[in-house]
Amino acid sequence: PQVQPFLPQWLAQPKLVQKRIKDNLVPIRDIPGIHPKLLKKLQMNGIESFFPVQAEVIPAILQSASNGYLMGQGGYRPRDICVSAPTGSGKTLSFVIPIVQVLLNRVVCQVRALIVLPTKELAQQVSKVFNIYTDGTGLKVVLITGQKSFAKEQEMLVQKKVTGYCSLADIIVATPGRLTDHISQTPGFSLTQLRFLIVDEADRMIDDMHQNCLNQIVKAAFQVENYSGSNMLFQRTKPGPFLCAIYFSSCCPQIPLQKLLFSATLTQDPEKLQQLDLFQPRLFTSVYSEKKTPGDGTETEQDTNKKYTLPEGLSQCYVPCDLNSKPLLLLHFMLIMKFTRVLCFTNSREASHRLFLLVQAFGGVTVAEFSSRLSPNERQRTIKAFEQGKIQLLISTDATARGIDVKGVNYVINYDAPQFIRTYIHRVGRTARAGEVGVAFSLVLRIQERRFLRMLKDAGIQDVKKQPVKGNSLKPLVQRYEEALCKLEKTIK
Repeated sequence: PQVQPFLPQWLAQPKLVQKRIKDNLVPIRDIPGIHPKLLKKLQMNGIESFFPVQAEVIPAILQSASNGYLMGQGGYRPRDICVSAPTGSGKTLSFVIPIVQVLLNRVVCQVRALIVLPTKELAQQVSKVFNIYTDGTGLKVVLITGQKSFAKEQEMLVQKKVTGYCSLADIIVATPGRLTDHISQTPGFSLTQLRFLIVDEADRMIDDMHQNCLNQIVKAAFQVENYSGSNMLFQRTKPGPFLCAIYFSSCCPQIPLQKLLFSATLTQDPEKLQQLDLFQPRLFTSVYSEKKTPGDGTETEQDTNKKYTLPEGLSQCYVPCDLNSKPLLLLHFMLIMKFTRVLCFTNSREASHRLFLLVQAFGGVTVAEFSSRLSPNERQRTIKAFEQGKIQLLISTDATARGIDVKGVNYVINYDAPQFIRTYIHRVGRTARAGEVGVAFSLVLRIQERRFLRMLKDAGIQDVKKQPVKGNSLKPLVQRYEEALCKLEKTIK
């Protein structure tokens, strides 16, 4: 007999969040407990309503810090929070608002919130949002991603005084590599007062590459410092299983370290989650199926086969093809079907560069490439030009697929079919963001078709339409395409 997978209760019975963004907006004033200063800031930034994820998660984080820094509700250690929701559903704001609010009344500047993200672009995006909401509050946000020299970043983090080192940051937004460098090499850089650890794109961070980084952060947070006198009170020890009011009264108060994990594809692998050492976690998810009942009401139920949610306004198609017709299909979409604002994904830097040169040689399409071969400034300029509509086709590696909020993407084209379901989810999630509509096309070689459809089916994604393109429709492009190939050959030589 087949053994049913056993899930811990918090994974098996999560708090369900509405998927339909536009039908379930919550006016910002209806969420209790948000500071008037922040309500004003939200309105100044044109935000009158929260998305469903924000409306659930903001109060949960605020509640876990309702008694100030030192303890959660009723003297208990606050529970960790995991959020699994589709790309573009507003996850960033759901941790920015409560963190800024909890830190508003801080007296001494210490690193109290640390946000770790897998890419520089994502980190810049998140630090921008933090800067908007901390403006005029006296809270200091520092971005460390390696774009400035190491010494410059050290100057932004700590200052040496006669009495010792003092922190210049309340909130740090960082990429893993640079952060671990500072933990081990920057004198006076301390995480012993850390209250919030936010891991965005958590599944990617859990993967082997960055697991060590998370361990180092936790180790640094519980490091014993050379305190003098009364400060010994706030020395932190690794929490045991029992941490409540009685414990606090009999011993010294401790600043709890609360972990907040966000992802569109949160792993359900208990072994991987175990590594994160979560404390009584709560899961907020919009991954469930909806069942229409005979009456008017809509009943929602948990669906074990449906592991991932995609944006609601997304239509998905795939085009069976052979290797030689792939470039022609892309040109057909751009020139004959007149697609605009297309984000096109390839599986490697080389493939994306070759395709960019080919489309450029063909002519008639404003095209740009986006990959790690560009400097951070060039990447920003390219994204800006794409958002302004100056670029119709942006050819990219998976560098952009993760979390980057590129505004106004109408179509995503998977020029190379993704090999893993998570890559697929993150790529197609670049369109249909924040309740808008969008279309995703995947060009699938006939030899890959069965595996591709099985991968989607296993993830509970059913509604992908087959959309063959007849060979005749590509004929008008062939002659120009062959000329472009000759040009490309010369360029490459």
